[in-house]
Amino acid sequence: MNPVKTAVRKIATADVVHQYISKAYHAKYPGSRQYWERRYDSGGDSGAGSYGRLAEFKADVLEDFIEEHDIEDVIEFGCGDGGQLSVTEYPSYIGLDVSPTAIQMCKDEFENDESKSFFLYDSKSFVDNHGLFSAELGISLDVIYHLTEDEIYQNYMEHLFSSSDEFVIIYAANTASECVTVDHVRNRKFTDWVATHAPDWELTDVIENEYPYDPSDPEHTSWADFYIFENATG
Repeated sequence: MNPVKTAVRKIATADVVHQYISKAYHAKYPGSRQYWERRYDSGGDSGAGSYGRLAEFKADVLEDFIEEHDIEDVIEFGCGDGGQLSVTEYPSYIGLDVSPTAIQMCKDEFENDESKSFFLYDSKSFVDNHGLFSAELGISLDVIYHLTEDEIYQNYMEHLFSSSDEFVIIYAANTASECVTVDHVRNRKFTDWVATHAPDWELTDVIENEYPYDPSDPEHTSWADFYIFENATG
């Protein structure tokens, strides 16, 4: 047997196998909404950022802001399983999430807390012309870089800012560069979106992460920082 032909055949076969595996892997990612429902339904959680020192850091920043600005009510787009919420004090709170399982988890966890309400969120079906979902402060924590679809990202940003009366706080990586190569993460330079689509909102502060990303400790560090926007017409 010709050794050159054999080698070429092996390379071609390996390439076909690699393409097949790659397609099969990516086919497993069903989209952002389905991904998170599957994750919670199979026993997963909101991720390392919603627990431990990262969660405590976020809670400290949010609670200081709420106290400083006398915030009376908060709406969060992407409350997840309630891990972050359990360590953060809010005067009055509405949490929305795309996952029915996550909403049920929050209902169970906070069933005796009358200051909190939870609702299932579908960005393609969310129409609130009467302003039923609104608060002085709107927050988005570790969510934007999980919005992999352009339409869902656009809708989400519109709903976040239209539901916020005075302030919006976003905790995310403000870059279009990919920090990791996994299907459920897609970074966005969201300040560009705000400048184009919500020009009445002014970026008033950026609070850098107390625990910036360290590749040797990815579970306890993050690329995300806090971005605080204020409604200039309010």
